[in-house]
Amino acid sequence: MAAWPVEISMESFNEAWPLEGETFWRSVFEMHKHKMEIKNPKIAIGNLEKIFSATFTLANAKGFQAMSLRDLSRETGISMGGLYAYIGSKNDLASLIEGVLRNTIEQIVGGLSAHDLEPLQCIRAIVYGEIFAMEKMSPWYYFCFMELKGLPREQQQQTLELELRFEGILMDAVLEGVARGQFVCDQPQLLASQVTAQLQQWHLKQWKFKLRDIGKQEYAQFVFESLLKCLQYSAAGIESGNDSATENSELP
Repeated sequence: MAAWPVEISMESFNEAWPLEGETFWRSVFEMHKHKMEIKNPKIAIGNLEKIFSATFTLANAKGFQAMSLRDLSRETGISMGGLYAYIGSKNDLASLIEGVLRNTIEQIVGGLSAHDLEPLQCIRAIVYGEIFAMEKMSPWYYFCFMELKGLPREQQQQTLELELRFEGILMDAVLEGVARGQFVCDQPQLLASQVTAQLQQWHLKQWKFKLRDIGKQEYAQFVFESLLKCLQYSAAGIESGNDSATENSELP
C-alpha cells in the first residue's frame, strides 16, 4: 500500500501524522521546551496534556478571556507554582496553542511540496489532509477560530496568516494545474477562499453534519469534486488520470 499523500485514507494519514498520544505531546514539548522550566520530557508531557485539555474545556465553558490561571490550576490539579513552570501567562498559553496549530498545518499541507504530486493529487491531499488533520486537532482549531478577537494582536495576526497561508498553498496547486492545461480558473483567490470557507463550516458546524449523517469522507469528497467542477476538470479526466480520485480514497 502506498503511503500518504499518494494513498488518501485515514489509515495512511494517521501513519504519517500521529496527532495524538505520546508522540504528539512530545512534539508539543519540543516546540515549547525553551520557554519552560521543566526540561524532563517524562514529567512534562503528561502535564502539558492536562494543561491544554483543561484549557479547551474551560474556554468552551466560559471563554478564554474569563478563564484565569487559578481556574486552570483547579481543573488540572497542578499548583499555581507548577503551572508557571510550564507557562508564564495566559498570553503564552494562547501563543503556544496557535503555534502548535500553525506548525501542524505547515508540516502537513505545506509539506506536500516535498512530494512529486500532480496538481490533481496535490489539491486532493490538501482537502483531505486538512479535514483529517483538523478532526484530530479540533479543540486547537476551534480555540483559535472562536477566541481570535480576544487574543493579543500578535496572535490574531498569526492566526489570520495561517488561513492566508493555507489559501496560498491551494492557489499554487490550482495555478500549477492551469499552467499544465489541466484546469481552467480565472479567479484562484476567490476559489481558494470558497474552499477554505467550506472546510471551516465542517469544523465549526459538526452538529449539522451529524444530524444529516454526513461523515468526513463524504464531505471531503464533496468539497474535492466541487472544486474540480469549478476548475472544469471532467469526471472522465479524473478516471483517466494516472491517479484516480476514487481508487485510493476511503469513499463511503
